[in-house]
Amino acid sequence: MVRKLWWTLTVSTVFSMAGCDGVRAVLVENYPNAWDDEVGTAQAAPPPAGALQGTFDGLDAGRDQLPVALAPVITGLAQPTDLQFPPGHPGVAVVAEKEGKVRVFSLADGATGALGDLLHLDPPTESEQGVLGLAFHPTFGASGGRLYVHHSVATPDGNVGRVSLSTVTVTDGTWSAGPLSTVLQLSQPYANHNGGQLQFGPDGHLYIGFGDGGWRDDPHGHGQNATTWLGSMLRIDVDATPEDGRAYAIPKDNPFLGKAGVPPETWAIGLRNPWRFSFAPDGRLVVADVGQNKWEEVAIVAAGDNHGWKVREGDQCFEPKRNCPTDGLVDPVYVYGHEQDGQSITGGYVYTGTALPELKGKYVFGDFVSGRIWALDLPAAVPGKAKVSALGRFKAMLVTFGRDAAGEVYAVDFAGGTVFRLVSAKR
Repeated sequence: MVRKLWWTLTVSTVFSMAGCDGVRAVLVENYPNAWDDEVGTAQAAPPPAGALQGTFDGLDAGRDQLPVALAPVITGLAQPTDLQFPPGHPGVAVVAEKEGKVRVFSLADGATGALGDLLHLDPPTESEQGVLGLAFHPTFGASGGRLYVHHSVATPDGNVGRVSLSTVTVTDGTWSAGPLSTVLQLSQPYANHNGGQLQFGPDGHLYIGFGDGGWRDDPHGHGQNATTWLGSMLRIDVDATPEDGRAYAIPKDNPFLGKAGVPPETWAIGLRNPWRFSFAPDGRLVVADVGQNKWEEVAIVAAGDNHGWKVREGDQCFEPKRNCPTDGLVDPVYVYGHEQDGQSITGGYVYTGTALPELKGKYVFGDFVSGRIWALDLPAAVPGKAKVSALGRFKAMLVTFGRDAAGEVYAVDFAGGTVFRLVSAKR
């Protein structure tokens, strides 16, 4: 009861002070594992022994319900932020922790299967800063290869978001990482909306998501300012010969290449905080963009897109509040509201595994605050409205998802320090 009261007062106070930004900041910094013990009424089928069980409530009544359970596979983590599966190493997972560690685990042995710590960084960790994202180069193999890390760095001129490269060596089961070298970096005006995701696309290029830089309401107008990387998706070629003093090359088909004042790395603009994104099997880039006061969104982000922030939040006017211009803005494929479903979207992956055939081809994502997980039917065309199915609501702060080489999907609990695999809820 005390925990429930603390949760209620904290969330209510933060909402009144700062909207969604304040809620997320407080949860990220304090992560109380304080859930109402009665989060739902219509309980899902009993999960396998030891798995976390989800629940359904009235909000799910109008949706298909595809109950899953969350089976813990790694425990004892300290504020995990990202989960990746290195190519060529089935059964191995690499986890980033907010305060500086990048760790390697055997999924078969969970917390006792630690294979070593690859990196020990010392990032600033206020609000949404820290070690934020990882990406293994597609050529990473049995003996190792390139690992890219998106992390916050304190410099004499202020904090930056930096993408760094390390060469990882794997010898007789021992993992080690070489020194970091800087690929690119961006000054961050505030401690939130720093983005953090890295992902190699099916084209072999590295995609980098940057938020608008914070604080709230995009005070500097970065979302609609194409001259900055803030509020943008970038696309770079890390395999071609570096050019023009950069540590990478610019893909020749980048959409803004040659446009005056626009950085050639830019792939799309108008994003608020693309905390997590991934590629669908058909090659489309699926982005979960964290909202401000009312709306969270899932968007398909293509070359040259403008996704509207801060003219719009989701598919609704933000500034101005009414009759906002919409020409040239790309609609999200799905939105949900803060008053019901959640307050901070966490993007996931299209399920391509075999253990849960009912999820085949669906995009699995969740909410950091409410603990809800959904599966979305990606539309054949954009814009469009996608159908979602409810997978359950869980006592977890869903900070990220992962997908292994077999296509199975994992969910990561920031508060509890646990990596879960999605499994059948039926015995």
